Amino acid sequence: MNQRGLAESTQWAVLAPTLLALILGLVQLGVWLHARTVAANAAAAVADLRVMGASQDSAAREAGRRIADNGGLQDVSIGLAAHSDVLVVTVSGRAPLFFDLGQGRIAETAVLPLEKVAR
Repeated sequence: MNQRGLAESTQWAVLAPTLLALILGLVQLGVWLHARTVAANAAAAVADLRVMGASQDSAAREAGRRIADNGGLQDVSIGLAAHSDVLVVTVSGRAPLFFDLGQGRIAETAVLPLEKVAR
C-alpha cells in the first residue's frame, strides 16, 4: 500500500463519524423544533377553547392532550391559570429524542386576554 492510500483511509475514518454525527444532530434538532411547535399549538388550542367558553377546563385540557399526543410529545402536562385579565396555558412534555442532552423537556405557554362582560 502506498503512502497516499493510507492517508485517504485515515481521512475517511475521521470524516465518516463526523458527518454521521452532523446528520444525526440535524435530525434531532428537527425533532426538537417539531416538539416545540406541537406544544405551542396545543397551548394555543387549549387557550382558544377556554376563552371562547366552548368547553370546560377538562374538555379543553383533553383537546390539548390529544394534539400533543398526536404530535409525538411524551409525558404531557397542561396547566391553566386565570389571572385578573389574562388566561395562561402552559403545555409541557418530553420530546422523543434519541440522544438527550438535557434539552428534551419542552414547555410552551399561550397567553390570551379574558373578556369582561359589561352589565
